[in-house]
Amino acid sequence: MGVPLAIPEWPVDDPRHAGVLLRRFRDADAGMAVELSRDPYVPTTGTLPAHASLEEALAWLERQRQRHREGTGFSFAIADAETGRCVGQIGLWTRELNKGRAQAGYAVIPPERGRRIAARALLALLNFVWTIPELHRVELYIEPWNTASVRSADHAGFQREGLLRSHQEIAGVRRDMLLYAAVRDRTV
Repeated sequence: MGVPLAIPEWPVDDPRHAGVLLRRFRDADAGMAVELSRDPYVPTTGTLPAHASLEEALAWLERQRQRHREGTGFSFAIADAETGRCVGQIGLWTRELNKGRAQAGYAVIPPERGRRIAARALLALLNFVWTIPELHRVELYIEPWNTASVRSADHAGFQREGLLRSHQEIAGVRRDMLLYAAVRDRTV
């Protein structure tokens, strides 16, 4: 298995792509977290409580800020590059960095969906990912019913690799997951 690799440094410049930038979370992003917590699905997949209070949203933001310090990965606010307004979250989880791979996940607040923000955030994330020499592969796990997320992965150039049956538990139920991946250009 080898010795775990240290997590790479936080990017000096905020990753960006086509009007979207990825930055550190601020307390002012609590309204976005509250709005995201009202989505019926998002709270089932992570640590954001359903129908979060302002205090719970602020605690969630602090947990996101701690991810890098803990060495588990990068949790970025997805923000409008012009206004800085936070519209979602995207994470890069690096627990398999020593194997050359990482996993990503994302969520965009409902009023901003349908504008390819998640796809642009994924492309911004990949701009950062490919600066990390150890990373050769980024994986996404998407429930088959989540056609919007599938479209985001497709638009960002991720390739579908297969169906993982009964792959993980979400809200107390074993779920199938589609596996999508982006792979570093292997030209020599």
